[in-house]
Amino acid sequence: MNAFLKNMFVIARRDFLAIVATPTFLLFLLAPLFMIGMGAVGGIGASQLADSARGKGRIVAIVAAGDAEDLRAADDRLREALPRGERPVTLEIRVESATPVDPFAIAQEKGADTYAVLSGPLGKPQIVEREAGSSAGRYLALLASDVLRDRAAGPVAPAAPQFQSIRSGGTSIAAQQSMGFAAVFVIFLVTLLLAGQTVGSLAEEKGNKVIEILAAAVPLESVFLGKLLGMLGVAILFLSFWGVVAVAGGFVATAQMDPAALAAASKPAAALASAPASGWGFFLGIGVAYFIMAFLLLGSVFLGVGAQASTVREIQMLSLPITIFQVGMFSLSAAAASAPGTGLAHFAQIFPFSSPFAMAARAATDGDKAIHLLALGWQAIWVALVVWLSVRLFRAGVLSSGASWKFWQRTRRAAATATPDGLD
Repeated sequence: MNAFLKNMFVIARRDFLAIVATPTFLLFLLAPLFMIGMGAVGGIGASQLADSARGKGRIVAIVAAGDAEDLRAADDRLREALPRGERPVTLEIRVESATPVDPFAIAQEKGADTYAVLSGPLGKPQIVEREAGSSAGRYLALLASDVLRDRAAGPVAPAAPQFQSIRSGGTSIAAQQSMGFAAVFVIFLVTLLLAGQTVGSLAEEKGNKVIEILAAAVPLESVFLGKLLGMLGVAILFLSFWGVVAVAGGFVATAQMDPAALAAASKPAAALASAPASGWGFFLGIGVAYFIMAFLLLGSVFLGVGAQASTVREIQMLSLPITIFQVGMFSLSAAAASAPGTGLAHFAQIFPFSSPFAMAARAATDGDKAIHLLALGWQAIWVALVVWLSVRLFRAGVLSSGASWKFWQRTRRAAATATPDGLD
């Protein structure tokens, strides 16, 4: 085992230096400047996702049975009077029961964004708001006053609500789903840029017979894993470089801002108060772990497929199906991020090649942390399985009978032309 690991790390170091210690690596390092355009596309997708999630918002009124119909009629009347773009979210009316209800618990129920909850008598209701002074809370107070006015024969005092805000009510579902989509998009974009490089990593070594020398000296499994780790090292160096550039640019921009600009930037910065369900520290850490697993999973597939190609033309022909495969995993995971808890989301989280993307999105909307350890183990098993299968295909199809495709046909043809024992 020690020799296997030593050989694997030697191969990884060799491939890492072979890529980094070249002038062309600088061009590769600067290639992500086009990510600005791709980031705009991702921002559009995230905003659309947030808009679809906002449709799940609601305000809740917990009233006596005799008030429910009057409140519903007042809501219908007021909605018709308001312009379409200014109408509040859906009103959900619940009838009081013998068991007391906690409006704070209702405001924090999962499955929908609850912006305000009204409870108690309509003359003096208690209104719990997600944000103090929100339009949702004022609308509920207006509804209560409208019902009292309709019932009175003459002038009547408006409702006197008691407002309470949720100080730590958590992040809205729309924001958390947007975070999940952002995680899917970032991991997809980085793996699209970096994992595809593994396709051609064996082409040159197959042409000059270096791979045969390596296969004779060390196990092929350590060669494949070493190449994967070498490319992963390049990817981490790539991300570290751009991470340092982004942080340094942020500090420089902040230092050069005047007080007015800093005040204007404080509102977007306040959005950082929103947090994924698992917390920022865990979310960022598990996101890095899922990027590594996505890179290893897709990289092992591309390495195995590319190992069967014998020419640069074949490698170029493989680029289209590989890109389609990556986009397919992204589309599946993005759909899962917009519908957490559904059968589609569970399928994307279990399917090995979309699992890193979908589980990263789940960390934004689900606070359960133990499930991620199970997911990482499941993905690691598939990395080992794909590497094992790629080695078997490479050994049977390339090392045994030349570098070409359809090795099973060559094996069958060779068996048919071989001279059986005893017929000499």
